[in-house]
Amino acid sequence: MKKFKLAGGIVAAVAVAAGVMLWMNGSTAADDVAGNHTRMDAPLNASDAAAIARGHYVALAGDCVACHTAPESKQAYSGGYAISTPFGGIFASNITPDAETGIGSWTERDFFRAVRHGKGKEGENLYPAMPYNAYVKVSDQDMHDLWMYMRSVKPVHNAVPETNLPFPYNIRLAMMGWNLLFFKNAPFKPDLTQTAEWNRGAYLVEGLEHCAACHTAKNLIGGDTSDYLQGSNLSEWYAPEITSNKVTGIGNWTPEQVVQYLKLGSNHVAVASGPMAEAVTNSTQYLTDADLHAIAVYLKSQPGSERRKPLPLPADNPQMKMGANLYEVNCTACHSSDGTGIPHLAASLADNPAIVGPDASSLITTVLQGGRGAVTHGNPTSGAMPGFAWKFTDEQVAAVTTYIRNAWGNAASPVEAKEVAGKRGVLKLPPQMPAQSGNPR
Repeated sequence: MKKFKLAGGIVAAVAVAAGVMLWMNGSTAADDVAGNHTRMDAPLNASDAAAIARGHYVALAGDCVACHTAPESKQAYSGGYAISTPFGGIFASNITPDAETGIGSWTERDFFRAVRHGKGKEGENLYPAMPYNAYVKVSDQDMHDLWMYMRSVKPVHNAVPETNLPFPYNIRLAMMGWNLLFFKNAPFKPDLTQTAEWNRGAYLVEGLEHCAACHTAKNLIGGDTSDYLQGSNLSEWYAPEITSNKVTGIGNWTPEQVVQYLKLGSNHVAVASGPMAEAVTNSTQYLTDADLHAIAVYLKSQPGSERRKPLPLPADNPQMKMGANLYEVNCTACHSSDGTGIPHLAASLADNPAIVGPDASSLITTVLQGGRGAVTHGNPTSGAMPGFAWKFTDEQVAAVTTYIRNAWGNAASPVEAKEVAGKRGVLKLPPQMPAQSGNPR
């Protein structure tokens, strides 16, 4: 039924598209400020060094390398990474100055149109896996500096496979309708009622860092909902709420604790894992402390969800009793009996807003497959956790995660075995090893 609704949404978008042709054709006029004569692969001059350095910082803030470099590749920005979406895999393009397989033949105006408006060199619509709906807020100066930096990157000859989504998602014309619904063609405008620091944070969060891409829930056809930064399911993971909510958000964190998390990948309670660990490793650790503090100020000013702390499950609940036993035997060595963990190595499970969110996906995934924290200059020896998919049954994973979500003052909905089974399938993990069947621990 969900796939049927998705298909219906795409078809509806196609129907809308014909009526917005003129709108889309005029939507890139703002990019006319960019030059349309110099190709990306043209020689650079010594006088370009300052712009290149600024552009490198912009690329780090935009986390460009994360999508445009395949995990197995050592060639930055050479593309080939298959971005997983609900509609299928989308291959990130080669954005090095290689003329044949990259974007070496592009002009600055071509570059601007792609990054800020999702338009390819020939005018084709890009999929919003490329977050142009956020990058549209990037300033002309930052765009120019980014262009200069990308011109300085080593050209890599790497032909990326063509994205081939199943019907009807392969109809790129539908993106015209999608853009009409969800793409706001407007640059960043400072809020004059706020401080310069708040506005800098807004510019980074809404634009270059594109935080809403993960932390804002999406509707059936991939557009942002109105629940801005209030958390979103990412299949294997759950991007938690990062607003002022004091239960499931970061309302109880000080700005300095937010800065520490983004700089080191960990703070007094949290250790970044999964996609967030990648974001810290590739992007936020390189931002200046001033920019990170601005991000913290902006995030903590955002109105949170109306989620409130529920009553915890009683200790004599059968699932809680099983979970407590499993936790004592398997988890206390690192996370301690009171759930406080080891700062910057093993996450605190007590008083950690990510643990008690409405979706336990991240906790289930971590228990099943394990994980490793962000590797940063400030914390190069991040902690690692083994997976327990081989050892625990789905019922046992559900029990221990339910216990973690309801012990030490935590309170959240219980986890069901069928949730674990579904996650095990998504992660392509085998069931518990037969030799362990029946083992209560």
